[in-house]
Amino acid sequence: MKLSALIKDIQTRGIHGSIDKTITGIQIDSRKISEGNLFIAIRGTQADGHEYIEKAISMGATAICCEELPATLPPDITFLQVESTEMAVGRLATAFYGYPSTQVRLVGITGTNGKTTIATLLYQLFRRLGYKVGLLSTVCNYINDEAVPATHTTPEAVSLNALLARMVEADCSYVFMEVSSHAVAQHRIGGLTFAGGVFTNLTRDHLDYHGTFDQYLKAKKAFFDSLPKTAFALTNIDDRNGSVMTQNTSAAVKTYALMTMADYKTKVLEDSFDGMTLTMNGKEIMLPFIGRFNAYNLTAVYATACLLGEDPEQALIALSALHPVSGRFDALRSPRGYTAIVDYAHTPDALDNVLDTIQEVLRGRGQVYAVVGAGGNRDKGKRPLMAASALKQSDRVIITSDNPRFEEPQDIINDMLAGVEKGDKQRVLSIVDRKEAIRTACLLAQAGDVVLVAGKGHENYQEIKGIKHHFDDKEVLQEIFQSEQV
Repeated sequence: MKLSALIKDIQTRGIHGSIDKTITGIQIDSRKISEGNLFIAIRGTQADGHEYIEKAISMGATAICCEELPATLPPDITFLQVESTEMAVGRLATAFYGYPSTQVRLVGITGTNGKTTIATLLYQLFRRLGYKVGLLSTVCNYINDEAVPATHTTPEAVSLNALLARMVEADCSYVFMEVSSHAVAQHRIGGLTFAGGVFTNLTRDHLDYHGTFDQYLKAKKAFFDSLPKTAFALTNIDDRNGSVMTQNTSAAVKTYALMTMADYKTKVLEDSFDGMTLTMNGKEIMLPFIGRFNAYNLTAVYATACLLGEDPEQALIALSALHPVSGRFDALRSPRGYTAIVDYAHTPDALDNVLDTIQEVLRGRGQVYAVVGAGGNRDKGKRPLMAASALKQSDRVIITSDNPRFEEPQDIINDMLAGVEKGDKQRVLSIVDRKEAIRTACLLAQAGDVVLVAGKGHENYQEIKGIKHHFDDKEVLQEIFQSEQV
């Protein structure tokens, strides 16, 4: 692609060198540069791409997009100086890949909890309705049947547009995408055209990055502010921030709820560990999902399908055939008669929601044993809150490791223990080894009880000192169940 065509959507402060040259690819990682590439120097949280301009040129880059020019400008290299490379990269990427988001109907899902479930269920539902579909998700990206491993909730702009271009090539009609607050703040979705946006809920998370809850809220809201008039903005009006998200959007605002009057209203009729019976806009449906939070997720899926033009009856039929997402309130039955639930809950509110659901289904007929940890090198302020949330609706809590990353697991546990009131200490155990913590909870549980293993959900690893070690909560539980049968 000619550099002159590539840069037509960005504002430059200056151009040094010829723009009449062919660009063979664009990269933000100098290690991936090949001959004829454009290198975009991003100032990241870990490194500044400007420090790698010389390396990018040595690897074959023929054009550089940067904020500050190097002292020496090689005559055969074109330099594009911009105000913010972080803001420019999305527009450059989408132009290079032929504006792929305009060739599919792209729907973004944002919020603290529920993004993965809603995006994945939409992918499954539209596949069931006969469409070719793409999915951009925390768990895994999909191009129809092809799985593409995910490294971030929302990929960086170059990888994101490359994936979207592959989805266009595969004739996908729809793409469903998790939109993280980081992705909005870092302009990873810059230049994309969305057919719709979905808001789930907003509670404390990622304050290690955003600093304050208000900044976190503004990052989420900015996604809806950027939606075009042709899009829809579907919001959970039961959430106190639901109306805030859409107050400045140009998109057509639609609402969903369980408690409030809304365009898409659901009522829970029956709930058990085998599933629930709901009414959606007056139509009854039985689903193998558990809990009110899933009722919200399913309502968002149904509403999105309708807003994309699907027949409501057909959407309900397809919805009834769906199954829960792995690691999201994933219930397993023990041979000894207790239920183990694996869930990705890693915020205080998510824990509250999961435990609310467990208690609603148990109705006082069993004990709850919660195994919970907190990630290292992340928001330390939520650690004591996680422990306090777990204790509110559990009979016993076992605090353990999650992904300690570069912190000492015991230090993280100590931070969590600070949230334990003096009168609750006898209900708390701390076991650094996650496998032993899960095993202990299972040994304590009796028939009719529930063991909640929270925090990692679908993840099949533990990250320790920069290394990912295989670890899967479901596999650990299945091993325990096998030993119970002996």
